[in-house]
Amino acid sequence: MKKAPASHVKYLTVNDADMHWGLTVTTVGYQYISPNSRYPSPEHPSRYWFYPEKGRVLPEYQLIYVTRGGGYFSSAQQQNTYVAEGTMLLLFPGEWHSYMPAADTGWDTYWLGFRGQVPDQLTQHDFFNSQTALYPVGFNEQLVDLFRQVLTLATEERPGYQQAISGIALHMLGAVYFATRNHQFHNQEVAAKIEKARLLIRENPDGSYTPEALAERLHMSYSWFRRMFKEYTGLSPAQYQQQIRAQKAKELLLSSGKTIKEIAYELNFESANYFTAFFKQHAGSTPAVFRKTGRSPR
Repeated sequence: MKKAPASHVKYLTVNDADMHWGLTVTTVGYQYISPNSRYPSPEHPSRYWFYPEKGRVLPEYQLIYVTRGGGYFSSAQQQNTYVAEGTMLLLFPGEWHSYMPAADTGWDTYWLGFRGQVPDQLTQHDFFNSQTALYPVGFNEQLVDLFRQVLTLATEERPGYQQAISGIALHMLGAVYFATRNHQFHNQEVAAKIEKARLLIRENPDGSYTPEALAERLHMSYSWFRRMFKEYTGLSPAQYQQQIRAQKAKELLLSSGKTIKEIAYELNFESANYFTAFFKQHAGSTPAVFRKTGRSPR
């Protein structure tokens, strides 16, 4: 009979200095639940013990990565839902939830508990929200490696380990966000067209391609193009174009000997005055001040 993988649980200490870091990790672990076995198992962390039929509320965030098997999840925001392997669960503090492995498969899970101002701000700015607790990231070897790195550092508990593993925790959140945003664009044809639009904007920072012209060249209706572009980049085509234009202006101011009027002409502004107003809006200073100081005031 094949020996079951060993579970590994680590509770972490947090001092006053750690709390000021903005994100602290409270627990990390790995657990193997075999098919048709009791859940929670006797090895389930006592601090997090709960009855699946009753659920629980935690005072922290948790990432739970199902790497084998499957199960079920429900929360105050979500009805009972099947969780397939390759799914990341994100639990929120103060939010009722419950989960359990399917009896016929069991499951393997890695988890990480954390809290602090940084995850609070990510939630406040809607990078993550409790209405979306399941993230189909697939089997991601990078995420598994990050969990294992945290387990190793947490076990050693060397000075500064909290800061190191909090950085890894933030890396995990970024990886989940990245995988989810890209998963939304399973239509590769649309993604390719948006990438083409971005390339055209970067290659033509003078704004010679209007958003409408880009949509026409890519054989998309303007309303659909604008919607897909914003979902993909977080910016409307016009906003993206303005940022690229401002970046090019900064580059020319610092690396060329061209006059402000010549730069305005190269970037297709109606006048040097219009260019100055545009640049100040985007960089926080006039082109002359930026060229002299070599940086924006913000």
